[in-house]
Amino acid sequence: MSIEKELMERANSACELCTSIESLNVFAVTPKTGDYSEECVLICQTCQSQIEGNEPMNPNHFRSLNDAIWNPEPAVQVTSWRILNELKSEGWTGDLMDMMYMEPETEIWAKAVLEEKASAVVHRDSNGVILEAGDTVVLTQDLNVKGASLVAKRGMAVRRISLDRDNAEYIEGKVDGQHVVILTKFVKKMK
Repeated sequence: MSIEKELMERANSACELCTSIESLNVFAVTPKTGDYSEECVLICQTCQSQIEGNEPMNPNHFRSLNDAIWNPEPAVQVTSWRILNELKSEGWTGDLMDMMYMEPETEIWAKAVLEEKASAVVHRDSNGVILEAGDTVVLTQDLNVKGASLVAKRGMAVRRISLDRDNAEYIEGKVDGQHVVILTKFVKKMK
C-alpha cells in the first residue's frame, strides 16, 4: 500500500491538523525523510502553505489543533507542537502546549528543527528589529517600484509581509494592491 493510501485511511481522508477534506497532500515531518507513513502527516494545501512559510501563519486557522494535539500519531503531535510553538505569541497556544503530552523521543523529534531555525536566515528591519512573517512594516523612505509607475511613499504600511527564505535582505508584501519585493533596510517594524 502506498504512503498516501495509508495516510488517507489513517486520517479518514481529512487533514490531520484542521480536518479539511480539500487538496490533501502527504507532508514529510523533518528531519525525517518521509519514507514511511509514520514520518508523514496528511495535510491540506492551506496548512502546508502556512507551515512552509509561503503564506503567513493564520492563528485562527490553527485553532483546530485543540483536537490534533490528542492524535496518537507522533508525526501529527510533532507538527502540532511546532505550529503551536511558532504561534507562541498567541495567548491560547501556550495553554494547548501545556496540556500536550509527547513521549520523550517524540519531543526530541519536535524540537529538532529549533536548532535548525536558530541558524537560519534572520530578517531585520532598518533598526535591527527581527521581522517575522505576518508582521506589519512601515516604509522609511519613498521607493520606486521597478516595473511599475508606482512610487511607494514613506510612512506607508505594508501588512502581512512574507520573508524570503534565502536572503535576509528581502521581504515581500502588497503596496497599493501590487505584490512587491522590498529591501529590509527601507522598512521599520510596527509594534
